[in-house]
Amino acid sequence: MINRNEYLEISKQIVACIGGMENIQGTAHCATRLRIVLQDNSLANIEKLEEIHKVKGAFIAGNQLQLIFGAGVVNDVYDVFAEYTHTQNMSLGDLKEQSNKKQNPVQAVIKSLSDVFIGIMPALLAAALLMGITSVLGGMEVVKTHDTLYAINRLVSLAATGIFAILPMAVCYSAVKRFGGNPVLGMVVGAIMLDSSLANAYQAAQGAVDPEIIRLFGLKIEMVGFQGGIIIALMMGWVVAKLDNFFNRKIPDVVKLLVAPMLTVFISTVLLFTIVGPVGRILSNGITDGLVWSTNHLGAFGYALFAGIQQIVVITGLHHIIGAVEAQLIAATGTNFLNPLMSVALMGQGGAVLGYLALNWKNVKAREICIPSFASTLFGISEPAIFGVNLRYRFPLIGGCIGGAAAGAYVYFSKLTALGFGTTALPGMAIANPANHGYINYIVAHVIALAIGFVATAIIGKMWTTVNKAETIEEETNSTDDGKKAEAKDVVESIFYAPAEGEVKPISESSDQTFSKKILGDGVVVFPENGFVMSPCNAKVKLVYPTGHAVGLETEDGTVILIHCGIDTVNMKGEGFEVFVKEGQQVAAGDILVKFDKELVESKGYSSEILVVFTEVPTGNVLKINEQIPADRVIAEIEK
Repeated sequence: MINRNEYLEISKQIVACIGGMENIQGTAHCATRLRIVLQDNSLANIEKLEEIHKVKGAFIAGNQLQLIFGAGVVNDVYDVFAEYTHTQNMSLGDLKEQSNKKQNPVQAVIKSLSDVFIGIMPALLAAALLMGITSVLGGMEVVKTHDTLYAINRLVSLAATGIFAILPMAVCYSAVKRFGGNPVLGMVVGAIMLDSSLANAYQAAQGAVDPEIIRLFGLKIEMVGFQGGIIIALMMGWVVAKLDNFFNRKIPDVVKLLVAPMLTVFISTVLLFTIVGPVGRILSNGITDGLVWSTNHLGAFGYALFAGIQQIVVITGLHHIIGAVEAQLIAATGTNFLNPLMSVALMGQGGAVLGYLALNWKNVKAREICIPSFASTLFGISEPAIFGVNLRYRFPLIGGCIGGAAAGAYVYFSKLTALGFGTTALPGMAIANPANHGYINYIVAHVIALAIGFVATAIIGKMWTTVNKAETIEEETNSTDDGKKAEAKDVVESIFYAPAEGEVKPISESSDQTFSKKILGDGVVVFPENGFVMSPCNAKVKLVYPTGHAVGLETEDGTVILIHCGIDTVNMKGEGFEVFVKEGQQVAAGDILVKFDKELVESKGYSSEILVVFTEVPTGNVLKINEQIPADRVIAEIEK
């Protein structure tokens, strides 16, 4: 059973951070993310969104604000959020339609290319897996000599090559459907591309056949098929869709059913052989030749460079276009060397997440974010790792890129390739090319990416902390009144005091499980004598909740603290709460943050306990909660 009050508070916080309900065009969710289309993306405060409880990362991609909650949780959050914002009954398809309206031409093209391959991806993955099986079986002597085993392998081989034999037809069909035309007409044009009366494109390229030559108004046309013409099929899908829509608008209804399809197919065929085909061949050959050239001339450096920056490309969203390139590469060469490079690039980011986690293991919030983010990378999903951890803290992204680059070089030397595309990490092993000990090299490459990503992040993280610490000490040294250099200390402490008068206990004794289980972080709970809540330290007010029941603080060294007044007091909608500070304001230890009516809170059935939660502690710092509160009421210290 979901905690509706908790998710309602999360929903209200999200709305407050995105410019209000009037800025929301639509909402939906996928397996791990709440997706919101906004009128104005600039109104979304990403930093504040990332601080909301249960949000593991926030970013804008594809003109959608995406909040990472994780599998299962996102469903419950969406149910409450959609009800609160009155955006129920909107599907992902509806959301994409709203999002597409805001895309620029480049984004629209990239998104369209990605969508074309979604429908045919299961067939490609099945074929790649079957191809790997038949490659293994074909090398066994027992399979060659045993009738039944040979028959099984022959059928597996036939099943593996089926989709590739008609791939241009499948792509043309899917492309016409994506661009809003009649997909059956796309299938017809795709069949024309592969017509058996045409010279086979592969044989013609080798000079094994002499294609028929025809002349159209003096224009010489070679009647050669388009086997492997994935780029051409994509282009033709767009042409067929546009012609189909045009003729259906212009031709009278009386003859539309007869004339419109006829004109669409005939004109598409003319354009295929006169313009689209020749231009598409130049483009396809250019892409394939460029990739092959890079493997022959750039060698390990080229592989390392691609694997090192590929996940940065993911941040931009441009990675969606790579699927079309991979399909063309497989059609032209039979294998795909890009897939393992993308897979190890992803695994390098996974190693970086583990490196960051190792540096911050005592931080409960870090464990909450890092563990599921790493688990996602094992199944080929890198967004939680990138946006939730690595890009957010910067240095893990660098460590992950180093891990990916190192593994990319190994991919080159081991001659590792794939037989398909569309899946990476653990599932991607199914489409690894068995040649050259492919399965073993696939595992080794990913272990390299994981290990080096981990080590590089740990080393950079230590250096990052040391530099920040040195800068802090230098600033303190330069500010001494007597002009003498202050002695640099190995240990610098930050001290935090109880924010209210009353009994102080470990946070594990809070009546709310979210706090007692330290899901947000470690801290203390104060059972107050009155309703005055003070700052526990010198800090900057980072967040003031609209209801006044909670305040977020950030110290100079980056420690983030949540002061939460009462349990479920958000339901009081600010009644009985008076806030004395505003966001961006500097406060000193002992300054009043909030005053609340303790008796009113308790009369409404809510606990008046005050939570002090350390939600974020900088890398390398150690938080120490005092189990026994001394006379000066110091509740915690941080060693740097």
